[in-house]
Amino acid sequence: MKSALYAGTALVALTASAASAEQITVFGTWLSPEAEIVEEIFDIFEERTGHEVSYVGSDSFEQQVLIDAEAGSAPNISIFPQPGLAADMASRGFLTPLKEGSADWIRDNYAAGQSWVDLGTYADENGDDNLYGMFFRVDLKSLVWYSPENFEDAGYDIPETMEDLIALSDQIVADGGTPWCIGLGSGAATGWPATDWVEDMMLRTQPPEVYDAWVSNELPFDSPEVVGAIEAFGTFALNDDYVAGGAGAVASTDFRDSPKGLFDSPPQCYMHRQASFIPAFFPEGTVVGEDADFFYFPAYEAADLGKPVLGAGTLFAITNPSDGAQELIEFLRDPAAHEVWMGYGGFLTPHKDVDPAKFQDDTSRALNEVLLNATTFRFDGSDLMPGAVGAGSFWTGMVDYAGGKEAAEVAAGIQSSWPE
Repeated sequence: MKSALYAGTALVALTASAASAEQITVFGTWLSPEAEIVEEIFDIFEERTGHEVSYVGSDSFEQQVLIDAEAGSAPNISIFPQPGLAADMASRGFLTPLKEGSADWIRDNYAAGQSWVDLGTYADENGDDNLYGMFFRVDLKSLVWYSPENFEDAGYDIPETMEDLIALSDQIVADGGTPWCIGLGSGAATGWPATDWVEDMMLRTQPPEVYDAWVSNELPFDSPEVVGAIEAFGTFALNDDYVAGGAGAVASTDFRDSPKGLFDSPPQCYMHRQASFIPAFFPEGTVVGEDADFFYFPAYEAADLGKPVLGAGTLFAITNPSDGAQELIEFLRDPAAHEVWMGYGGFLTPHKDVDPAKFQDDTSRALNEVLLNATTFRFDGSDLMPGAVGAGSFWTGMVDYAGGKEAAEVAAGIQSSWPE
């Protein structure tokens, strides 16, 4: 009788679990092979909960997710490649706030936690702020790449502050070398590498709330704070002694070719500021960690703004509410959800409790350390601005600045292009 009772209880529990299981639909930009990795992560969630997750990736995500929302056929969860579109959809009532307590969890468990709360918080259709986004998979931009062998041969140390970085640049010039390779060329997108420089300089000369005001145009583009950040970029890019080929070569050098000067003998340059993806354009056979390495693009000690980091990332948000959708978002708090992708490479996370040993290689571990040491994280500003500015006048304005136009004139032109 006791065995029969236990068996009956187990059957009831199993039936109840099956009855509450949901089919959860997820839509994002990840295609193969990333799609297979995210599906492996969802497999863990399915085993734990009994829910079924169906993921679809598309290279037309930005257009399709809005069409589906307007038609009332949105997926349960959408994975946004940047927060601008998510904020727009929240303002139209197409997103569902995350569960109460989510913001506190992010603050406590993500490095620079308040930054991630800020980046996932948007106004709804009534103008009220809510937390809608849980960030998952992050990219870094605040990096300087160099050749360890070149630094060792010349006796140079890794700079800890922006003041040290400028002093190192001056020392390299005094030694007869050229400190920097900088290239803005990128076909129709020429100019975008300079926008990253300016964004990094904004974070190193102004508090994060000023950066946010600039991105939303509450602080005009032609304000002294922004002009100062452009000129801080010019400290490096407009100095003939600092740049391989001289300042006149900056705008015409393709960003993909620019870092190759690090590997010439003798080197054409000693440093190159670029995001974590740039090793894809290093000469064939270059081993990161041996032939090339990186350090954090440092902050000004005098400004006392901590260690800000510029980057990008994807966020999960609920576009068709259900209990299962909320459970899947909560599952992303589990280190296991992050550690699966860490093992494949190409994945960084601000989650402080992941096991660093699970990263695919030492380079990934070191990159993630930069992220974990950040006191502030901010998203690429040009990606959050209106397209006419962030992927238009900001790009071309930076080319004009590299070509000799005054920063104030360039900034005024960009401001005049801002949509009403």
